Amino acid sequence: MHIILVEDDLQLGEAIRQALERLSYAVTWLRDGREALAAMRDQTADLVLLDLGLPNKDGLEVLAEARRSQVNTPVIVMTARDGLEARVRGLDAGADDYLVKPFHVEELSARIRSLTRRAQGLAANRIDVGVISLDIGTCEAEYRGQRVELTRREFSLLRILMERAGRIVRREHLENSLYGLDNAVGSSALEVQIHALRRKLSFDAIRTIRGVGYMIPRDPT
Repeated sequence: MHIILVEDDLQLGEAIRQALERLSYAVTWLRDGREALAAMRDQTADLVLLDLGLPNKDGLEVLAEARRSQVNTPVIVMTARDGLEARVRGLDAGADDYLVKPFHVEELSARIRSLTRRAQGLAANRIDVGVISLDIGTCEAEYRGQRVELTRREFSLLRILMERAGRIVRREHLENSLYGLDNAVGSSALEVQIHALRRKLSFDAIRTIRGVGYMIPRDPT
């Protein structure tokens, strides 16, 4: 899952980035309002964490302009502005959730999971597709009832494919979600992750759609 983090405080931004990466998220960290708006308009991220007090363009302006541009990416506003009026303005501008600083990483993680469940139409932290099961809360995977040990990126890749079971997921989307926008990705990096997943699950569990991307069938074997 690819998260755009928009935070101009270097110490806080680095702490949030590290915490998110430990939770298996790919993170693109931006510190400027104009850069944030441009990145949101690209709609390459699965979720945006948006500070309000940004240089060059205030976070509320960024959010309002993004929504006027038909950007529908889920947004969690992070701010020290704790008043009722500030919260109402943020939600009215298009925020999906509101988190007041300082906050615990556990609360941020829970809000991210909740918001992504809603965005994917899921009611719980568990995803079941045929003989494959994922627990998003504990980052555990099972294949035919047996626990499967996955790396951070393998888990993230499997989650993306399972959330879209029966649909083709384009290669570009997978690369952005796994590696973010800040990292150069080798031409074979995604294939290496796909091959590793097939070895741990089944070579028929993930289908290659040549020239387009990959797909997990609704009833994988």
